[in-house]
Amino acid sequence: MCGLAGLLRFDATLSPDALRAAVRAMTDAITHRGPDADGHHVDAATGLALGHRRLSIVDLSPAGAQPMTDHAGRRVIVFNGEIYNHVALREALGARPWRGHSDTEVLLEAIATWGLEGALRRAVGMFALALWDADARTLSFARDRMGEKPMYYGRIDGALVFGSELKALRAAPGWRASLDRTALDDFMRHGDVGGPRSIYENVRKLPPGSALTVPLDRARDVLSLAPRRYWSLVDVASRPITDAPRGDAEAVEALDALLREAIRGQKVADVPVGAFLSGGIDSSTVVALMQTLSTRPVKTFSIGFHEREFNEAPYAKAVAAHLGTEHTELYVSTDDARAVIPSLPTMYDEPFGDPSQLPTYLVSKLARQHVTVSLSGDGGDELFGGYARYPAVEKLWNTLRHIPTPGRGALTHTLRALAPATWDRLAAPLPPRLRGSLPGDKLHKLAGVAASRSALDVYDLMLAHHRDASPLVVGVDTPTRVGAHPLWSDPRCDLYTQMTVADAIGYLPDVILVKVDRATMAVSLEARAPLLDHRVVEFAFGLPQRFKVRDGRGKWVLRAVLDRYVPRHLIDRPKMGFNVPIDPWLRGPLRAWAEDLLARDRLTAQGYLHADTIRAAWEGHRDGHRALPHLLWNALMFQSWLDHGGLDAR
Repeated sequence: MCGLAGLLRFDATLSPDALRAAVRAMTDAITHRGPDADGHHVDAATGLALGHRRLSIVDLSPAGAQPMTDHAGRRVIVFNGEIYNHVALREALGARPWRGHSDTEVLLEAIATWGLEGALRRAVGMFALALWDADARTLSFARDRMGEKPMYYGRIDGALVFGSELKALRAAPGWRASLDRTALDDFMRHGDVGGPRSIYENVRKLPPGSALTVPLDRARDVLSLAPRRYWSLVDVASRPITDAPRGDAEAVEALDALLREAIRGQKVADVPVGAFLSGGIDSSTVVALMQTLSTRPVKTFSIGFHEREFNEAPYAKAVAAHLGTEHTELYVSTDDARAVIPSLPTMYDEPFGDPSQLPTYLVSKLARQHVTVSLSGDGGDELFGGYARYPAVEKLWNTLRHIPTPGRGALTHTLRALAPATWDRLAAPLPPRLRGSLPGDKLHKLAGVAASRSALDVYDLMLAHHRDASPLVVGVDTPTRVGAHPLWSDPRCDLYTQMTVADAIGYLPDVILVKVDRATMAVSLEARAPLLDHRVVEFAFGLPQRFKVRDGRGKWVLRAVLDRYVPRHLIDRPKMGFNVPIDPWLRGPLRAWAEDLLARDRLTAQGYLHADTIRAAWEGHRDGHRALPHLLWNALMFQSWLDHGGLDAR
């Protein structure tokens, strides 16, 4: 696991020393991704500089150092990630003058033998890379199938720039950037900047499963060049199911074997390896199989909260005790959270709105005290239909679709005719069991859902942090979102499949994997996700729905695998998720911080967020009239990002 950065000057007039200084500044900005060593490759005649920060995991010797040149001297690579099947690829490549046993060297020789896309299709792993081909005069970028590792690229005055994190690009000489207000509106409504956009107009994210080759004479046009897919989850999910397991036992055995193979490969490292453990189905399955493959207790790590409704630590501790792991836990206080908050804007580079970024960072910091690599259970919900929103969407749409469209429109109009506070006053005389908490806010949410024209409209609203059309971003009059994926209208795919694919190509790489990558890399910890091994992914999306969803509950086959190793009573409970008590924190210990960042004068002077909308949301939440913690957290993360120089020119 490492960090990469580089630039390609259009005029090729910088001296070798100037180019080296430029790329060194970029790699210095991401030292946390690779504290063990740095390296640089400069070709002044071309205007190219490649940089690398190394976190030594496999082949700790100088033979694994980067940038690395292939045996023919033609190609130079900087690589971030792990190729788990590099031993098998090395055997397939045959005798070579191998310098060491690093996966980078194997991948580079695989590219020389089979071409970039041919090598990537054979590779099992997570990665992002930049590759210079001196003979072809091309600079190529590539990213792993599921998007575990990031890759940004863009254009500034005089150069193409790229790197593992935006802070590397911002360190390039001549950096200038303007805010993409459409991306900001997307962020405010959904809590993430969905790829391929970034928060900057002149920077893109390379999509998962893609490669982009830039000829030297087209470097100025890099933003208009289209990446190529060498692997597509949409294609995988759209294939007819032809070789599905014949019965339950066969499905469970097949998944168990696949997961064992994935975990066996991901346990390999020349440094200590552990695992995150929440006590839920996904992480417990990974740890259970990891322990069966280990000769000593696996080191496991979990985070707890003093607020009982958010605390999964006791469940993780019970699973760890049953499996016999060496378990370490840390309870998070509001003081712990407040201590981390100031570092979030620089940790995540662009506004990021998932509050579980806080405990993810803290559990990563805890794990890094003991190990250099930690396995996680990320991906189980997307692969096997585990999110509670899936059955909720199905149930709600089955009710709504029987109501004629004019009737649903009238219901929406009626519910929105009164402000949430007015509905609260009207509901006040009702008994508490009928009134519930914040009835006005809930009725307005129902109004948005009632206007849905399809089940996937309902799905999109379930994901949204702001469900109405009220303006949030100055200069953006229409709510924005990258359009529905074509798979959504594919009649071969059932609703569950459409929702899980949508999450796997959007929510997973843009939220979950961003959160994990930045939090772990901030403390120089490598995270690995066995469930995202593409062979497991292809198996999951090749299963008939009956193996994933039964009796309204997802992840049936994954639960069945876990039943082999952990008693059901330790796992079988309502899903909590990796949440934090942001709602009471904003009304309590974080109130002064939020009030300062969301001050009306500040919002108005900055000119990015609509002061009236944001102040109404904040005052309603602060005073207990509305529950809008996610929208407000998004606003606070953007405001904090601005305060930490998100738009400053270098």
